[in-house]
Amino acid sequence: MLMGFKDFIMKGNVVDLAVAVVIGASFGTVVNALVNSVLMPLIAKIFGVMNFDNFLAWGDVRFGVLLTAVVNFILVAAAIYFVVVVPMNHIIARRNARLYTKEEQPAVDPQIELLTEIRDSLRSRTQ
Repeated sequence: MLMGFKDFIMKGNVVDLAVAVVIGASFGTVVNALVNSVLMPLIAKIFGVMNFDNFLAWGDVRFGVLLTAVVNFILVAAAIYFVVVVPMNHIIARRNARLYTKEEQPAVDPQIELLTEIRDSLRSRTQ
């Protein structure tokens, strides 16, 4: 029983997932610092308020809290996209351009080639 548990823990995907969770949590603090210390103060300078919590408030009903959460979500998503995704896509494209020159394209998988031929054959029959 303990050997099975050890095998489960030592699988690559479990270790990769654990590393991803730890890195994701620490990266979350970086993104939150960017949003709370850079982007929200810029919004505060534009709109004159740091958050929208008291916007559209009637007694206990405060739609501004929802609006603040939506703005924070959009800012976090934009920060992740422009700081992580765009540069990473650029790095991957540069690496692939260097690895696969025009003369040396990656070989097409024979199964994909066969499936493509079957698809094209079926299309020509239906038309």
